[in-house]
Amino acid sequence: MLTRDVEITAKHVQHLLLSKHVQYLQKYAVVSNESYEQLMVEYLRMSGIYWTTTALQLMDSDFDSAGRQDILSMIKTCVHPNGGISAAKGHDPHLLYTMSAIQILVSYDALNDNIIDIDKTVSYIVSLQKTDGSFMGDSWGEVDVRFSFCAIASAALLNRLNAIDLDKAIDFVMQCNNTIDGGFGSRPGSESHAGLIYCSLGCLSIAGELHRIDADLLGWWLAERQLPSGGLNGRPEKLPDLCYSWWVLSSMAIIGRLHWIDKHKLLRFILATQDDETGGFSDRPGNMVDPFHTVFGLAGLSLLSHKYSCEPIEALSENSDTNSDSDLRAQWKVISDKIKPINPVFCMTQSVIDKTNIKLQYLSL
Repeated sequence: MLTRDVEITAKHVQHLLLSKHVQYLQKYAVVSNESYEQLMVEYLRMSGIYWTTTALQLMDSDFDSAGRQDILSMIKTCVHPNGGISAAKGHDPHLLYTMSAIQILVSYDALNDNIIDIDKTVSYIVSLQKTDGSFMGDSWGEVDVRFSFCAIASAALLNRLNAIDLDKAIDFVMQCNNTIDGGFGSRPGSESHAGLIYCSLGCLSIAGELHRIDADLLGWWLAERQLPSGGLNGRPEKLPDLCYSWWVLSSMAIIGRLHWIDKHKLLRFILATQDDETGGFSDRPGNMVDPFHTVFGLAGLSLLSHKYSCEPIEALSENSDTNSDSDLRAQWKVISDKIKPINPVFCMTQSVIDKTNIKLQYLSL
């Protein structure tokens, strides 16, 4: 069977380009940026700001000066009378962007700054839950387990988890579980996918219901997502994509099986996706960089280098090159020193989540 993959060679970047990533991201935090590139992705603006500010915070850069007041003012223009929040001014509200806005506000410690009416936002979230426990993304009615995660995570961040019918919500999530491989799909009967597994496990972690899964079976399926290049894909026979350094690794961290991944091969893949001229990370080596892949590349590095990994940094292959091993150890040191720990459920710095009242469940092997 042919494996679809990419090749990592010595010509690819092998060191973390931290300062270049900070410079690359700072322009995206400018709300007034009206470049053609920004206007073409206006429908993603709220999430784009979340990706950018989270990445800057992970790198411990000058996070608060990254247009903080402009960003909070922009969020306020996106709040609708029903409490929902849109991607940009003039767009319709949606759970995806409501969650991104809440994540930004929590990261900036601005939930009580009168940017949103928490009661109205909670009412908006509650209004999107259906009788079977699932959530619609907006008033148009699309149902997806992603929206279940957005609703549950948003309610938790607002300290209003009791406002939704959590039991029914978790029952729906479990209906999306595929017993043949342990994974989760977007809806009952849908194909397992790493991104949807992350959303489902996030729901279960917040609700304290992780005992309902087969962690070994799911961990095996997730570990199988790693290809010879070291990169991870989202489902079988797909090319590796840097964003799965988050979706797969966070899932494995939640279920206590992160050490089933070859972290050294994955490090080489992640570093190879950097652009050594502009900064930023791309989906695969040589492709265009963007804030989406940049935050998830940094988040993946954070998971690999901090407390969620059971494998020692020094544990390298007996047959590997000595010089290469030395460089690799040096990179792990830089990463662990320069990138903050990330929370595997919320994709926010652990220090921010530590300030909340949220109790999360994790499994161990």
